[in-house]
Amino acid sequence: MLSRVVASVPADLRFEALVGAGSMVTGGFDDESDLDLVLLVRPDAFATAMADRRAFAGGLGDLLACFSGEHVGEPRLLICLYGPPLLHVDFKFVAADDLSGFVERPLLLWARDPETMQCRLDALQIKPALRDGQWFEDRTWVWMHYSATKIRRGEYFEALAALDFFREAVLGPMLRRQAGERPRGLRRIETSSGAVDRLLPTVATCDRASLVAAWHASIALYLDLRAVDPPPHPIAHMPGALLDFLDGPA
Repeated sequence: MLSRVVASVPADLRFEALVGAGSMVTGGFDDESDLDLVLLVRPDAFATAMADRRAFAGGLGDLLACFSGEHVGEPRLLICLYGPPLLHVDFKFVAADDLSGFVERPLLLWARDPETMQCRLDALQIKPALRDGQWFEDRTWVWMHYSATKIRRGEYFEALAALDFFREAVLGPMLRRQAGERPRGLRRIETSSGAVDRLLPTVATCDRASLVAAWHASIALYLDLRAVDPPPHPIAHMPGALLDFLDGPA
């Protein structure tokens, strides 16, 4: 599919370049990887390229389904499933005069003017989304209060989802950061030394006792991780007030 995209893009004069992102840049790209592709569009043709993007995606092969990325706050993204064989491809359409949104330096796959485009990519000021200890502290107690309310109310599936989210948004990134790795949630967390053993107690089944145990384990792990990089402004009354909330009378 990648070679097909690279071969097809030059015929559409609205496109100035095609770059790769995701695991093509960060490493770990293999046969199971999605394709993360960014199409750099002539600014004067951006509106038409956005309007025609489903037709563009459909012309590349057996497109089974596609939808835009508003659910992740990125309407320029078109998420596609091709096959069989099944393949997930993300196309992001970006005006070529606005390269400010990259959080990693993309890989140039094709350009009408390769030398100029590569110089522009090399000159990008990459600003990865860095999350410090205060970022995690400000969110942890709100998110864990939410999961506690669901446990108290008996909404066990919602509580499971909330604990899963906390593991991905807080515990996984903190473990990766302290291991000196890129904080990419739970992606390939199994390869991070010791992470699996520390995370397993935070995984619950759909009953109250298991959820309560996983909830406490999640807070305990967060506190252990927080101690390595304490936030400058810890949230008052935490974790005591939250422990009393879940463990006290309903």
